Amino acid sequence: MSGKHDHHGHKHRHLHAHSTQAPRALVRAMIVTIIFMVIELVGGYFSNSLALVSDAAHMLTDVGAILLSLFAIWMAKRPANWVMSFGYHRAEILGALASGLAIWLISGLLVYEAVQRMSAPPEVNGPIVFVVAIVGLIANLVSMRMLHGAQHDSLNVRAAYLHMLSDALGSVGAVIAGGVLWWTGWRPIDPIITILFAALMLFSSWALVKESLAVLMESTPSSIDPQDVKGHLLEIEGVQEVHDLHIWSVGSGKLALSVHMVTDSEEALEAANALMETMFGIAHTTIQIEHPKTFRSERCYDCTPLELKQMK
Repeated sequence: MSGKHDHHGHKHRHLHAHSTQAPRALVRAMIVTIIFMVIELVGGYFSNSLALVSDAAHMLTDVGAILLSLFAIWMAKRPANWVMSFGYHRAEILGALASGLAIWLISGLLVYEAVQRMSAPPEVNGPIVFVVAIVGLIANLVSMRMLHGAQHDSLNVRAAYLHMLSDALGSVGAVIAGGVLWWTGWRPIDPIITILFAALMLFSSWALVKESLAVLMESTPSSIDPQDVKGHLLEIEGVQEVHDLHIWSVGSGKLALSVHMVTDSEEALEAANALMETMFGIAHTTIQIEHPKTFRSERCYDCTPLELKQMK
């Protein structure tokens, strides 16, 4: 193909929608987290429990993740300009990626400290660990409840929600550690629970990191099948060929598509745009129309002069 196209049917459509629910939920969850983080830090200090301190440390990363999410959401709302033609939606994805990687870093530090303690587990006050961990678990569940409804609107809110989820798992571990220490006095349970908690943190954050990288690499969203999109476009009356189809995410819930369609139908462009928005939720589309004769001649590399003349 020579690269020359008929551009009379070339159209862009844009969608700009931002949820106001997410920032409010994040702020409320952050306030609850800060209050109970202080409680766990104090409890961990007086009980000498690594499991409790690690849970409080993860609560600190929760606060950081929420602040990062709020900043990224604010950045994403900034209007597009000539330099940033798609706007700042990718700031939200970068924030989510940073949040996920922070979980990995904290997990590594916790595992290192836990392994150091395994050789000579220090004395830990089980009753304090048990009671404070239950309080921390309640705080995590409250924060998760606040973020649950908004997590589907934003990858950053989902990142904060995953922080809370892994933190809740850590609180469950701390409750178990506190109970074992209280009733049996078996000291190794504290570092063992910490290692298990770190592994759960890594597992829960993997999907977030993977999804963030997929968006940054502009891969097709997992929720959309390109072959299905192409098939529906070919079903539009008058469309003879569909090629150069690209589908990617600009940001959370903001999908974009570009495609070339071979058709001589004037109505095919509007039909394609309506189909993409209603069926696939893609409201930012760039659809280039090519006329059938031009399309065939540009792809007929070894046609004879007579064959090319018959196409015109």
